[in-house]
Amino acid sequence: MLAAAERTVQPVDVATKIAMTMRQMGVVGLPRNYEIFYEICTGSNEELWNEVRALGPRPTQVQLDNIGRKFFASTNGSSVVDQARDVIATKIEEVMALLRRERSSLEKYGSILDTTSSGLNPNITQDILLRIVGIMSAATENTLEQGRQIASSIEDKSAELEKVKSTLEEYKKLADTDPLTHIWNRRAFDKELARIYDTEKGRMFNALIIADIDRFKEFNDRHGHPVGDRILQLVAQMIQENAGPGMFVARTGGEEFAIIAEGLSEDGISRIAEEIRMAVEAAPFTNSETGVNFGPVTLSLGICMASEATGPEDLYVKADRALYASKVSGRNQVARHSALVDGKSRKNWFIYRKD
Repeated sequence: MLAAAERTVQPVDVATKIAMTMRQMGVVGLPRNYEIFYEICTGSNEELWNEVRALGPRPTQVQLDNIGRKFFASTNGSSVVDQARDVIATKIEEVMALLRRERSSLEKYGSILDTTSSGLNPNITQDILLRIVGIMSAATENTLEQGRQIASSIEDKSAELEKVKSTLEEYKKLADTDPLTHIWNRRAFDKELARIYDTEKGRMFNALIIADIDRFKEFNDRHGHPVGDRILQLVAQMIQENAGPGMFVARTGGEEFAIIAEGLSEDGISRIAEEIRMAVEAAPFTNSETGVNFGPVTLSLGICMASEATGPEDLYVKADRALYASKVSGRNQVARHSALVDGKSRKNWFIYRKD
């Protein structure tokens, strides 16, 4: 079992390669696009690369989304949810059919009462009266029995409906959960990122942190994917624990994670990012059985306040730009987008550095 630490250096950082490839092809820096180009740039999916290459030098977002739905199961969660919704709709229609039968039965019963009551006149004989009583008694008994059967059927359908609804909720959760780390996935992240700009309050009081494990491809190549997967699980756990309650933590693809924080100043966000960075750096990533040390493992992090961006895509791009600044400045540090050179005003980069 693993414990924690840094990674090894590779000649060309995979994050840089992904960013350059996407820029060359004119691809917008959306999380779902990063997922596609991570697979391409790491060489782990040749079929995916062939399909993207077939789109030409300037693929459209619609074309990329179609490829994403084909190759990544997490993007297909909506179809599973839609199927569950169809089942719910069917069960509801079955319940409505039962209620319509009940109504029809009551209407028939009312018709019998009307018909028999019309025969009640001063000249009615005892024989006719007994016959009417028999008809009404039989109709009443049939109606009551029909009602009991329908009530029982509705109860059964309601139980089935609750089961389907529970399954639907589970599908929703699975569709939004990363299967390896069990935190939120890219699909859930995209929705949460878009939600920030639904209100002015969201824009003013939210921030995005993007964290990337340094030199993860080289680490994976040296120790193997099973160890790499375990490292991802442990890092995800440490990010979630150190981000604190109320923070939205997701794995957005490969070795990249994102934290959406609400209600904190930029200084407060930076402190959280630094606590995450230090926790990962200090954790011993070792095999408890063999004593092999897989570390050290470190994170580079970039921060952007939602108020600095015009929308979710712009927020992600700017946080990613800050992450890139952390990488090119030596890795294992936190950079703020607000401190980067923007071409108009020159500011000193505000970067937390390891002593």
